[in-house]
Amino acid sequence: MVTTPIRLGLSGTHSSGKTTLARRIEMELRATGLNVVRTGGLAKRAAELGFPKMTRHTAASTEWIITAGAAAVLEAELTADIVIVDRIAYDALGYYLAALHHRGETASADDVDHLTSLARLHTRRLSVIMATVLDPAVPLDVPFGKDPDYTNLGFRASVDQHLHQLLKELHPGYVPVGRHEHSRAADSAVTLVTYLLENS
Repeated sequence: MVTTPIRLGLSGTHSSGKTTLARRIEMELRATGLNVVRTGGLAKRAAELGFPKMTRHTAASTEWIITAGAAAVLEAELTADIVIVDRIAYDALGYYLAALHHRGETASADDVDHLTSLARLHTRRLSVIMATVLDPAVPLDVPFGKDPDYTNLGFRASVDQHLHQLLKELHPGYVPVGRHEHSRAADSAVTLVTYLLENS
């Protein structure tokens, strides 16, 4: 096991290929013999607890997802060499801003400052952030039991826009990944991890 686990961040609006990319990177890193843990599933847990989500997302639900995500990463690091963060903290903030836009509401400056500070804090140790780019031409695949808002194409596009704007402003070194660039992105992730391990 490595002394300090490496964190890789994956970001993107729903049904944009993010989880598919995360699984591919996970598989390729596992093939090198590394112990890899992928975190995720926080939106489902938040909904089970009663937090609003999607177009109903609030500052409170956003804060819970950010902090619960940070706790999940720390827990994963107890056993992992590599932690793949499948939805970084900025995803929650992007969904919140898109939800406010959808509802025609203006965010409280204090809430946005607080949530942005939390997101920055919990992404500072990520070695790389890769964010899938939404391709509206790809048909939306809707798994059984999804929230009705999942099929709201305007909301999905708004999340994509807000998320990439946040990353451009706050993490300009992030890597946008188009639908045909998964192979390149996975190879880059493996190359980066190899380099970091060899130089740690």
